Amino acid sequence: MTTAAALDRSAGALLRQWREHRRLSQLELSLRADISTRHLSFIETGRSAPSRDMVLLLADTLELPLRDRNQLLLAAGYAPVYSQDPLDSPRLAAVRTAVRQVLTGHNPFPAVAVDRGWNLVEANESLLSQLDGVAADLLAPPVNVLRVSLHPQGLASRIVNLGEWRAHLLSRLRRQIVITADESLAELHDELAGYPCAEAEPVVDSADVVVPLRLRHGGAELALISTVTTFGTPMDVTVAELAIESFFPADAATAAVLRG
Repeated sequence: MTTAAALDRSAGALLRQWREHRRLSQLELSLRADISTRHLSFIETGRSAPSRDMVLLLADTLELPLRDRNQLLLAAGYAPVYSQDPLDSPRLAAVRTAVRQVLTGHNPFPAVAVDRGWNLVEANESLLSQLDGVAADLLAPPVNVLRVSLHPQGLASRIVNLGEWRAHLLSRLRRQIVITADESLAELHDELAGYPCAEAEPVVDSADVVVPLRLRHGGAELALISTVTTFGTPMDVTVAELAIESFFPADAATAAVLRG
């Protein structure tokens, strides 16, 4: 849905594709959007041209990412609603400042900001210090943090619970693919899933509170848990697709190592 080919499709065809991707019938979508099933059918088949407000209503009902709402508007013959400024643009100066404040303030614990494709936007000093020994080609821009994490020449050799952490990351990526229908993310998933891993994918233990990252660091073993922060009311595609992942020590020993 986010490929260039999608821009050549009619608004009705895109709506139908998204509806089917969300596993909704025409009746279910029409009830959620409070419109008639007949009208929705006419829009999907091209017998009726949707108004701009109707496009936005259906996009919101389908919970489309902002990037795909813009594409749907373009397919229907309307101008995009959401801006897409590069992160270094003057309009996003406050966003850059906020991201850096979060990352810097999280030291001495690791934190990283990534875009929709999991490419590195910015990281704090604590996270960068964990990248010693990672192959140089994996750190050449654009740096993909999932690739760095799971590649045999990345952090994989230092992750004690590689099977568990790999299963966790791949599961997160699959959920993102379901939401965005992004083919590039599907390709990334296939690449990561093809990396060698001697450990079997574990069964999730419902007794566990979170999945920790256990990372060898010198002669110590770090145990880290993470949280993800996003902007609450984004009106720009770039801002909507930013995420900050902050790692916290899962035990006192890890906290002592990182503070040291």
